[in-house]
Amino acid sequence: MSDEIFKKIVSHAKEYGFVFQSSEIYDGLSAVYDYAQNGVLLKNNIKDYWWKSMVQLNDNIVGIDSAIFSHPTTWKASGHVDAFNDPMIDNKDSKKRYRADNLIEDYIQKVEGKINKEKKKQHKRFGENFDEKTFLLTNPKVLKYQKEIDLVNKRFSEALNKDNLEELKNIIEDCGIVCSISGTKNWTDVKQFNLMFKTQLGSTESNSTDLFLRPETAQGIFLNYLNVQKTGRMKIPFGIAQIGKAFRNEIVARQFIFRMREFEQMEMQFFIKPGTQMKWYEYWKKIRLNWHLSLGLDKSNYRFHDHEKLAHYADAACDIEFNFPFGFKELEGIHSRTDFDLGNHEKFSTKQIKYFDPSDNSKFTPYVLETSIGVDRMFLAIFSSSLKYEKLDDGTERTVLKIPYILSPHKVAILPLVKKDGLPEYCRKIKDKLKLKFSTVYDEKDAIGRRYRRQDAIGTPFCVTIDHQTIDDDTVTIRDRDSMKQDRIHVKEIHSFLDSSLDINNWLLNSD
Repeated sequence: MSDEIFKKIVSHAKEYGFVFQSSEIYDGLSAVYDYAQNGVLLKNNIKDYWWKSMVQLNDNIVGIDSAIFSHPTTWKASGHVDAFNDPMIDNKDSKKRYRADNLIEDYIQKVEGKINKEKKKQHKRFGENFDEKTFLLTNPKVLKYQKEIDLVNKRFSEALNKDNLEELKNIIEDCGIVCSISGTKNWTDVKQFNLMFKTQLGSTESNSTDLFLRPETAQGIFLNYLNVQKTGRMKIPFGIAQIGKAFRNEIVARQFIFRMREFEQMEMQFFIKPGTQMKWYEYWKKIRLNWHLSLGLDKSNYRFHDHEKLAHYADAACDIEFNFPFGFKELEGIHSRTDFDLGNHEKFSTKQIKYFDPSDNSKFTPYVLETSIGVDRMFLAIFSSSLKYEKLDDGTERTVLKIPYILSPHKVAILPLVKKDGLPEYCRKIKDKLKLKFSTVYDEKDAIGRRYRRQDAIGTPFCVTIDHQTIDDDTVTIRDRDSMKQDRIHVKEIHSFLDSSLDINNWLLNSD
């Protein structure tokens, strides 16, 4: 997708009250955004959909809300003080800083794009007779591109696993990667930068304690593991879920809300018996992908990507990647964290965090299987893939945000055909009856067609129009956003109509 289309997505988000640049009246704050009146509703609906699927539907998963601040030893035990770094490289001419791994990943993606371009050309040429598998295995251009991808991936993976910063620079130079600003290859050496924000706790500088804003929400779960297990009488396997803010001093924050310095995570840590982690790893991979697919977005937007380099705590890790406007990028991570976290907290705190299993009288430090999804990235995935520009039969065009109905900021718009003859008053009565259960919006300004377009642009699934016939027989017109089909129903049927279309059972439970 071109930069021009991505600009339209960012522009639409602002124009229709979804996302604003933070502190815009002071020229903004880099990589920090505010969710506006429609954006906060969409964001809350995403969180609610995740929470219900993770906590409400699972008898062995509970939720907590841990503090943003925690004891500073937490981050020593977790490895963040020593290992939470990104490899950075500067262009000497533009003075612009990049993440070295992102430069290489973007290069690989460009070469993959060349393969897809060749594939599309042949598909267009041969239509249904196109044999994609044979083409990919035999076409000289494709084979050349694939060989390049495999070679770069191999070098890249080895460099990451060995923390070989010099080799990362060599790859960047050998691939001829240029700075997007200066267009030159005049690079500095690659260096590591720690991403944690530092602050202080205390009334004066002399008696203050150095603290960090949490770079992830997972540690709050591990610190509370024993309390939750005991007070909830939880038996392994069980999970603890949390939604909360995290903070990272991203040197290269980019791509709108995809990578920010203040962001929100939806995480679940699943505590299991050592030796069972691969079984649960495969289980949660399937469950989490099904959750995404339950929203009805195109299945081709998703793919699994195994990590080239495992984090210091993991023995297996993969991402569910989504096809964002700028290519496939991480949406959700699924990690087998072993007993690293609980084992280290036991060591650093000198408190015993063992689990006693009465079934075989064994005592062990639980292993952990993690699922972690960025709320902001999920928001961007939904928003960018839902924004459509459609040509209509009458030759006009409409902009429509085809957000999954269950996530839409407003579920129904109540519209009087005209602003007189008792129609607005009738609308208010309907709105009052619906608003406790459904997020509703009332709009009486402009012609009815323009109001439909406004609701299309913010993603409202249904519009209920009250006209003069309504006064006579209590029937209304209900319009579907996606099909634009209009039906006449009795006012008493509105509630049940919305119920059947927006029932979470018809979404979540169909994903299994």
